[in-house]
Amino acid sequence: MKPFRIEFTNERILPTGGLTLAGLIMKNAELIQHFNRTDHQQKHSQKYIKLGDIFGTYIGMLMQGKPEFDAVHEMDDDPDYYKLALGIEKAIPSEATLRQRFDETGDSRREAILLKNVDLIRKNGTAPSRLPEGMVNVDIDVSPMDNSKSKKEGVSRTYKGCDGYAPMMAYIGREGYQVNCELRPGKQHSQAHTPEFLRETIALCRRMTSDPLLFRLDSGNDAQENIGIFLDAGCYFIIKRNLRKEGAEKWLESVRDVCTDITTPREGKTVYRGQTYKQVSWRDADGNQKSKMIRVIYEITERTIDKYGQHLLPASVEVDTWWDNTGFPDRKVIEQYHNHGEMEQYHSEIKSDMNVERLPSGKFATNQLILELAMLAYNILRLIGQESLGSKSNPSRHKVCRRRAKTVIQNIIMLPCHVTEHARQIILGLGRSNVWRQTFSDIYTAFAYI
Repeated sequence: MKPFRIEFTNERILPTGGLTLAGLIMKNAELIQHFNRTDHQQKHSQKYIKLGDIFGTYIGMLMQGKPEFDAVHEMDDDPDYYKLALGIEKAIPSEATLRQRFDETGDSRREAILLKNVDLIRKNGTAPSRLPEGMVNVDIDVSPMDNSKSKKEGVSRTYKGCDGYAPMMAYIGREGYQVNCELRPGKQHSQAHTPEFLRETIALCRRMTSDPLLFRLDSGNDAQENIGIFLDAGCYFIIKRNLRKEGAEKWLESVRDVCTDITTPREGKTVYRGQTYKQVSWRDADGNQKSKMIRVIYEITERTIDKYGQHLLPASVEVDTWWDNTGFPDRKVIEQYHNHGEMEQYHSEIKSDMNVERLPSGKFATNQLILELAMLAYNILRLIGQESLGSKSNPSRHKVCRRRAKTVIQNIIMLPCHVTEHARQIILGLGRSNVWRQTFSDIYTAFAYI
C-alpha cells in the first residue's frame, strides 16, 4: 500500500452540502425573514446581527448535531458559504454574540416560534398523515433530559432517577412532526401546567390540519381536567388510567362473569378484554361544572403459572385500563395506545441523534429557547427525510416509512460538496462516488418548486 500525500488547497470543498436544503425549507416558511423583520432594536450599531440570522445560524448547527455555542467556529473558514446555504442576510454571529443574544431573548419569542413551526410544515407542501381510521394522532409525553453534575437553573431530580430537566413534547402525524414543546424543571410533576399545554397544542394542531385529532397520553396525565379539555374541544383521546386505589383482584372479580373476550395464550395465563363506563366530572373554561360517562377499556392478565412453569399461589393479576372516546373496538384501542410508544424513538432522535440532551446554557429561559429551535431543526430534518423516501434513486435497500434524524444528518446534511461561482451562478458540485447525490438533487428540486 502506497502512502498518501496530504495537501492543503484553496478549493471550496465543504462537508455540509445538505444545509442548502435547510436554507430552502426555512426560506419557504419565511422563518429567518420573519424574525429579522420583527427585530426592532435600534440601540445597536450597523454591525448589529438581527435575530433571524441568529436563529438561522443556530438551526444550522443543530442540524449537524452540534448544539454547543462554540461549534459556530466551524463556520469561520468559509462564512460566505454558510450565509448562502442557510439564507443568512447579514453575517454569521460569533460564539459570544450567540450566547449574549440567546440570553437576551430567552423565552420571549415562544409564541412566534410555535407559529413559524406550523408554517414550516404547511408552506413546504406537507401535512401530517392520518391513521387508517381517518384521525391524525397527536402523542404527548414527558421525556427527562439528563443534565447531571451541572448547576444549571431548573436542574433537579427527575422521575428517572437522574438530575436534569423534564420537558413535555407533542408530536403529530404518523411521521412524528413535533408540534409543541415545553422545558420544565426535573422535579415538576407531569400534570403540572399540562392543561395549558394541551389547549395550546390543540390550537396549533388545528392550524396544521382540519382532520379529527386523536390524542394519546400515558397514566402520568390521567386527570379528569384533561378529559374535559378534549371533550370541550371535540377531540378524541386514549389515556392510560392510573388505577390508584382500585385493586387488581377487584377488577378481575368484576369482569370474570361478564367478559366475552377471554383468551388463553398459554397454559396458566388468561387475558380478559372488554369495556365498562365510569363517571368523569370537570369544569369548562367558563367555570361550569360538567360530567359525563366515559368508556373505560380494560385488559386483565391472570397468571396461575409463570413462563418458567412455576405455579403461582395466589395467582398474579395485572390490570391495564384506558379512558377512550373513539368508539374503536376494544383491541383496536389497546393497539392504538401501544403505538403511542413509538414517540420514544422521536425523543431519542432529539436527545441522541441531534445531541440536545445536555442543554448548553446555565439559564433556564435560554435553554427553553434552545429546545424550541431544536424543534424547528428536528422538523426540517424530518421533512428532508420524508421527501427522500419518494426519490426514485433512493439508495436504501429496505422499505421504510420514516428516516431517523441520524440517517438524514449523516447521509444528506453532511454531504460533501465543491462550491464554485461561474457565470453569475453558484454551483454545488457533488462527487460521483456519493450514492446519495441523486437523492439530494431530487429533494432540492422538490422544495425549490413548491
